[in-house]
Amino acid sequence: MILGIDTSLGTAVAVVEADGVVRSEAASPDPLAHAEVIGVLLERALADAALGPVGATAAPTPVEITHVAAGMGPGPFTGLRVGIAAARAFALARSLPVVAVPSHDAAALAVLLADPHAPSEPFAVVTDARRREFAYTVYDGLDDDGHPVRIAEPALSPRDALDELLAAGGVRRIDVSAVPASMVALAAARAVAAGRTLTGGEPLYLRAPDVTLPGAPKKVGA
Repeated sequence: MILGIDTSLGTAVAVVEADGVVRSEAASPDPLAHAEVIGVLLERALADAALGPVGATAAPTPVEITHVAAGMGPGPFTGLRVGIAAARAFALARSLPVVAVPSHDAAALAVLLADPHAPSEPFAVVTDARRREFAYTVYDGLDDDGHPVRIAEPALSPRDALDELLAAGGVRRIDVSAVPASMVALAAARAVAAGRTLTGGEPLYLRAPDVTLPGAPKKVGA
């Protein structure tokens, strides 16, 4: 089973079997309370996973996590750090590998799996990047490994410019307010099965963090 964690928007945790069966999901839409809720959601997701797939009724069984999938953004600096740190800490404590997943890839996978007859034209996953900007990534269908085909890497756009930008490329816009942790885990499962790396180990911030290291202090004359 794969534990998926994403904090690029709200906070989401899920446990998914390697074949995509969702064992549990727990989420909070609050974009500012990642640190406060991540522990509770982890506890809830792991407890619910022991009861079998979502919707099933069964006696508790041990949950054997084999991988931890971390949503890497794009997203705000602080929120992403909480989720990635939680994923790495959980994996380190249990000697498990961490699979890095672009959060927009997980959202795109949810879009494509929700409609088996989804249109074939390119579409953009769009999320709120704050500061009057949107983050977006452009996709076009699924590849042979069942992963969304990324045809434009994550980028930022002023809010009032994005529609024109996408229309110029014939790209359909899909606004996303939450990234399902189950899709983060499923994307990781498919990547592991195919022996692929979806992204590097660095978070996808797209902009510099708000807090920076101070410069050298100014010299004061005698």
